[in-house]
Amino acid sequence: MSSQMFSQDAAPFIPDHTRLHRATADLLGKAAIKINGPHPWDMQLKAPGVPERAFSQGNLGLGEAYMDGAWEAEELDEFFARLLSTRMTDQIKPLRLLGHVLAAKLLNRQDMKRARQVGEVHYDLGNDFYAAMLDSRLTYTCGYWEHASNLEEAQTAKLDMICRKLQLKPGMHVLDIGCGWGSFMSYAAEHYGVHCVGVSISKEQVSWAQQRYAHLPLEFRLQDYRELNEPFDAIASVGMFEHVGRKNYRTYMEIAHRCLKKDGLFLLHTIGKNMRKSAPDPWIDKYIFPNGDLPSIGQVGDAADNLFVVEDLHNFGADYDKTLMAWYRNFSYAWPRFEKDLGNRFYRMWRYYLLSCAGAFRARDIQLWQWVLSKEGVRDGYRRTRV
Repeated sequence: MSSQMFSQDAAPFIPDHTRLHRATADLLGKAAIKINGPHPWDMQLKAPGVPERAFSQGNLGLGEAYMDGAWEAEELDEFFARLLSTRMTDQIKPLRLLGHVLAAKLLNRQDMKRARQVGEVHYDLGNDFYAAMLDSRLTYTCGYWEHASNLEEAQTAKLDMICRKLQLKPGMHVLDIGCGWGSFMSYAAEHYGVHCVGVSISKEQVSWAQQRYAHLPLEFRLQDYRELNEPFDAIASVGMFEHVGRKNYRTYMEIAHRCLKKDGLFLLHTIGKNMRKSAPDPWIDKYIFPNGDLPSIGQVGDAADNLFVVEDLHNFGADYDKTLMAWYRNFSYAWPRFEKDLGNRFYRMWRYYLLSCAGAFRARDIQLWQWVLSKEGVRDGYRRTRV
């Protein structure tokens, strides 16, 4: 790994004892974090202005300061785990982000035109890049780690669990809304004998999957989910609902309802937040997932109201911590291959993304849910598969 990527060698910046610096020290102190302290999760200041940027712009200012090299933490994941565990950051509501908050509440930031932005900005970064970070099927969602000892096993366990929850049988016609690189579809076809249709808004994902799985009964479409209107025996949507947006949750559920056969099952796998009334994280929105919007459990319930029976709800959000840390290790190991083209600022941006998210899941600040839904209720009741 290049010495530019991460270094504790630079002399720390000694902060002035201004009101904001004292407030920052007090806030971090409640999380057992010290400025320029001796622990690997402590914040090491390298330049002035970090507290000012954090208090005026929240995580947008803190993240951009990190990308600029203005501060460091050796264990950035544990820094965030400790900080977010206090729940005190929810009280910081910078006025400069009022426009961002209002836009999330009032505008449809995920209409059919804007929805494609995340594909272009994030998912189309390059298949080689993601292949270096992910498992062999390029599964870009939370793994299931209960009996797994590595990323490959965790992702295989998750894919098999989805197939069993959906009660897949040979010959079934299955829809994957937000199919990514086809990890679920390929596994379901190979191990359960089903035929699948998958939709994605990423050109790179669709092209890669079409070539890799040309030998399987799979159809990959570059298509918005709102254009779907055909029947399926079962539906899976794994890690896509985070891009739907609160203005479209009901529409999404209505489309899943019209595409699911009467006796079919629908599995929804999504990251979620603990609060209904909150705005998307401004740094994640700007640099990682444009127009993303994490739902609350109540918002998912509202969207499904009078359309679906909730047969099962499974939270294994703590497993996303392990998944993200595995991705970070792979990313760091492979970085020398991409450093020349992507640069050090990109490295710091992705380090911040992967490790701050790992810390958020470790703090249980955000969750991972798998919902199993039916149209009219499973006769005699649904029994969750052993996981």
